[in-house]
Amino acid sequence: METRWLKAKELAKLWGLSSRRVNQLCKENLLPGAYKDGKFWMIPADVTKPENVRKKKTQSEEAQVKTYVTRPCPVGITSYKEVSKECYYVDKTLLIKNIIDDHSKVFLFTRPRRFGKTLMMDMVRTFFEKSDVNTASYFENKKIWKAGQQYREYQGKYPVVFFSFKDAHQTKWEEMYKSLCFTIKEEFSRHMELLSSEVLTDYDKRYFENILNDRAESTEYQFALGKLSSMLATHNKSKVIIIIDEYDTPIQQGYLHGYYDNVVGFMRNLFSAALKDNENLEFGILSGILRIAKESLFSGLNNLVVNTILDEKYSEYFGFTPQEVQEMAAYYGETEKVQEIRSWYDGYLFGKQEIYNPWSVINYFSNECKPKAFWSRTSGNEIISQMIQNSNKQIYENLTLLLQGKEVQAIVDTDIIYPEIDENSDAIYSFLLVSGYLRVTDVISEMNDTPICSLAIPNREIKSVFQKEIMEQNNKLFTGTILRNFELSLRIGDAELFTDTLQSYLMQSASCFDTAQENFYHGTVFGMLAIMSDKYYISSNRESGDGRLDIQLEPKDKKQMGYIIEFKAGKELEKKQLERLAEHAITQIHDKDYLKDMRYRGIKKIGLFGIGFRGKHVVVRYEAD
Repeated sequence: METRWLKAKELAKLWGLSSRRVNQLCKENLLPGAYKDGKFWMIPADVTKPENVRKKKTQSEEAQVKTYVTRPCPVGITSYKEVSKECYYVDKTLLIKNIIDDHSKVFLFTRPRRFGKTLMMDMVRTFFEKSDVNTASYFENKKIWKAGQQYREYQGKYPVVFFSFKDAHQTKWEEMYKSLCFTIKEEFSRHMELLSSEVLTDYDKRYFENILNDRAESTEYQFALGKLSSMLATHNKSKVIIIIDEYDTPIQQGYLHGYYDNVVGFMRNLFSAALKDNENLEFGILSGILRIAKESLFSGLNNLVVNTILDEKYSEYFGFTPQEVQEMAAYYGETEKVQEIRSWYDGYLFGKQEIYNPWSVINYFSNECKPKAFWSRTSGNEIISQMIQNSNKQIYENLTLLLQGKEVQAIVDTDIIYPEIDENSDAIYSFLLVSGYLRVTDVISEMNDTPICSLAIPNREIKSVFQKEIMEQNNKLFTGTILRNFELSLRIGDAELFTDTLQSYLMQSASCFDTAQENFYHGTVFGMLAIMSDKYYISSNRESGDGRLDIQLEPKDKKQMGYIIEFKAGKELEKKQLERLAEHAITQIHDKDYLKDMRYRGIKKIGLFGIGFRGKHVVVRYEAD
């Protein structure tokens, strides 16, 4: 439901006030949501007229107004009740209307971390769950309440089972199993009324007590979700809603730490018992970062509706839309900051909906409107780090191109499962996309129902995060000292420092490079060069002159020095032979006129590096042209 906007003149006529008085109310932040567009104030049509607007306010009244218009941002708060009552809340309650209208049995929403999934799941729980207290007050001034009586009738009518696996980060299966059992036990303890139920059997109550007292068998835990829903349905004479937040966290941990089959087996039974052919189920909702192929985890679950970042439906409910950011900026009196917010935190595309990172926008306003990479290090990226370490030269090159603001084309498969990662190096693009590091700029075509997309880095924040969390993870041995020395050796043309730095890296590595080919060294150096992408256009295997050079660094400032790097690798070579190999690389740069391309674009100073490799041994030659 889109907001309708009025100008001050139009609202003044409706309220019987002067345009000047309405403009003054806007300046005093007494009309929530109003913002200035050029010379004119734009005001939400459904804004409430302040009482006694002509009356001079007492100090107490002014304090109340100030408190109202300066509600804090909900930084790190995932309780819907708290956010909706005590903080600035971006109203996403129409998600509930869409869920009701859909009439689907099971929903799976996948979005990047910190895009509001947990808050959204808690909002859904709060709306539907039966409670001893009246929870309607949390929705009476929200969009869902205005949607009509047919939707209000659903409020507070269902027993709800709510699981969150966001803290399931254990590295051993035994510890993860205990964590999963504890999560199940905690949810059972929320429904203690079942122990005194007059309609449940003694068997049901013993099952319940076994869970509470840690006496349950493994099988009982695996089928606990289905059993709990059955008991709640019997006791309440009502169908049950099941909500599972961060469902994929235990599975990712299982893949990373070697207990994938154990955790998938457990979770498959847990979900199947509750979501497959469950006559007591009104509907179920799962949220996570990754879509895990239903044949792997949701075997036989034919009633699953999956919504990913590529889908148009529900696209506006996770993250902030441009209009919502505009309204938020107006609320805090910071409309002039909208362009800065856009450059830092906009750029995502969910379906066809432009989306801002909500975590970062909230932190921006909470941080006195000082931009920084708030999204950085909000959670682990072990899976992506592992994928990068196993990547090939082409992956390194594409990641560097992305960091330079360019686009790359890749197959995006949102249905991939973890065991396929090791067999598919291109899977990294899908993981970077669903994790929030990339955005889709265009869907070029489809191949076997899998889209081929153009991908780019969304904004300034992610460019910073991308370099810190992605590029610097391509090898954990790329320490700060190594990278700094590597950059310095290039800038000052110090072949000895270049040699020592590269040699140090190769010798520190746990792997043996005695059988490595030239492409390996090419990829290694290319990955290290990523730290210089802010000042250079870095390209690889580029045609220039009469051949194809290995690596070129073209300065963005044409007054600065450019660089060409050529590799030669051999086996069982003595040091003198390595030296000749490095010199031959320099000669090849001249003979094939690799300098031609940069010369044409006005780069006058070019440094030439020739590198000879043998296993972990390296010789570098430098020449300033």
